[in-house]
Amino acid sequence: MQRTIIILLVIISLAGCKSSKRAKSKKEPSTEITTKKGIAKKNKKTSKSDQIINYAKQFKGVRYKWGGTTKSGMDCSGLVFESFRAHDITLPRISRDMAKKGDKISLKKAQEGDLLFFRTSKNRRHRINHVGLIIKSKAGDITFIHATTSKGVIVSKLSESYWKSAFVEARKIL
Repeated sequence: MQRTIIILLVIISLAGCKSSKRAKSKKEPSTEITTKKGIAKKNKKTSKSDQIINYAKQFKGVRYKWGGTTKSGMDCSGLVFESFRAHDITLPRISRDMAKKGDKISLKKAQEGDLLFFRTSKNRRHRINHVGLIIKSKAGDITFIHATTSKGVIVSKLSESYWKSAFVEARKIL
């Protein structure tokens, strides 16, 4: 009888270890950052928009590919679609359909993680055909990441004359 109780206690204690191990693996990544000097610093929790922006930035320099959604090739809506999808936010795959989601906002209210929509083609009258993700918005100076046919995934400023003239609207998804 004592032997059976001891065996049960051992099994229960081992099972308890296994479940705590599982819980640890689902834990959020550490917010500690090690600097060049090796000093560990605690960082504020990364916001959802920061996580999406950081994910999108990993595609910087990837060549343009119509319909692409991977590091082997990416288009503008694919970049935005994948960046949000990686963080459990589902958007339509096409930029003009993305422009129907979220809330339309003024550029003054635009923040990191918001989307910018453009009409870059004169052939498609009044049709949105390009999207970018705002990665920095400070005092009206907006920087966004997007994929262009000529340079692939790049970072641009909305103040550039081409983008300023092609701009249609901004939308808040988060």
